[in-house]
Amino acid sequence: MKHFVWVSFDLGVKGDYEGMYAWLDGKGAKECGDSLACFWFEHKRDDLLEDLKKELNDNVELDEKKSRVYVIRLVKGKMKGSFIFGRRRNPPWAGFGGTGDDAEDSSNE
Repeated sequence: MKHFVWVSFDLGVKGDYEGMYAWLDGKGAKECGDSLACFWFEHKRDDLLEDLKKELNDNVELDEKKSRVYVIRLVKGKMKGSFIFGRRRNPPWAGFGGTGDDAEDSSNE
């Protein structure tokens, strides 16, 4: 099977970027911005994410607490994204949107 995927990665300060870059180069990946790449991923089993996760684990040293890898792919005509390593964090832009209420404050004394 062959799937087109986008992979976003954050391996932490001491992450195995050389291993990740070598793996991406071997896939013929295209650079799509900082720590974002796209490529065709060929695999034998039916589970794209599990196959991708196994292949990454075999080729890149990933720190369970610090490494994050997010995969975006097409599933039944819809774009889907999932973390295969790590999880979502609070975004650095949280609080910059000015979503607070502009109403006048008053006390009920």
